[in-house]
Amino acid sequence: MAQHFLLSAAARTLSLVKVMRMSDDQAFEAFKAIRWSDNGGEPYCHKCGCAEVYTYNARKLWKCKGCDTQFSITSGTIFASRKLPLRDLLAAIAIFTNGAKGYSALQLSRDLDVQYKTAFVMAHKLREAMAGSADRSPLTGDVEVDGAYFGGYVKPANEKENRRDRRLSENQSGKRQVVVIMRERKGRAMPFVTATEAAGVPLVRENVDSSATIHADEAAHWDVLEARYAAKRINHSEAYSLAEGCTNQAESFFSRLRRCEVGTHHHVAGKYLQSYADEMAWRENFRRVSNGEQFMMIVGAAITHPMSRQWKGYWQRAA
Repeated sequence: MAQHFLLSAAARTLSLVKVMRMSDDQAFEAFKAIRWSDNGGEPYCHKCGCAEVYTYNARKLWKCKGCDTQFSITSGTIFASRKLPLRDLLAAIAIFTNGAKGYSALQLSRDLDVQYKTAFVMAHKLREAMAGSADRSPLTGDVEVDGAYFGGYVKPANEKENRRDRRLSENQSGKRQVVVIMRERKGRAMPFVTATEAAGVPLVRENVDSSATIHADEAAHWDVLEARYAAKRINHSEAYSLAEGCTNQAESFFSRLRRCEVGTHHHVAGKYLQSYADEMAWRENFRRVSNGEQFMMIVGAAITHPMSRQWKGYWQRAA
């Protein structure tokens, strides 16, 4: 019997021990090689692109000969204005990478011995970088579409006579939202957060190529898609799969996202739901890639992503 990829040695190519044993200089060289890999690891100005730079010997800084901009190894990246050592950033990314169902900020703060606020922002910066590196070209082939509700838990009343149907909108907290997933079979997953599942219909038109075959359940709002796409519908009250029509891979994504919400984070606030959905889509898309390659992909995405306007100074604005 063939061994599952995730259980094989090929899936384990990242050693957290090696990352933690790095010296500051080794971590610096590793960051430099990844950030400027397109220039052989040699720094160039992130503002004007000039490759002629002065090097400061006393501090690990450079100065552009073209525009006189001083810059560090993280200037202009999502880690701009960092305070943590580079080795700790690499360790944080390695730990975050190994979280198959996500990684909570509380656990990350304990692993790195930093404040919860620091770990929270760092994890969200990584999610933003992962989402920014995603392929957003239209989906093709067989594409499954579906929606599921997340967030907005409403605690039931103590006494039975005071309880209400929490599925109804009037009994919701306002944070309950729908994640609409579009997923290619043996391909990419692309999630969107909307107020209702029906709001996902125009998103399907925008992000799925007209040559694709749509697989959806019998919900009435998906009917309009049949005017543009070849469609295969499945009635879940009768079967989960019939005549090659099913949404099982879309449901598989929801299973991962649900485990992320319930098992790892326990609560996902509405305004952050898109970030968690993007993270789980990234993990789903690259689940057959070794954790060492995933680590390099996340590091590369983080240090080539521009400064985060949402997360830089987040707690100062929230205070």
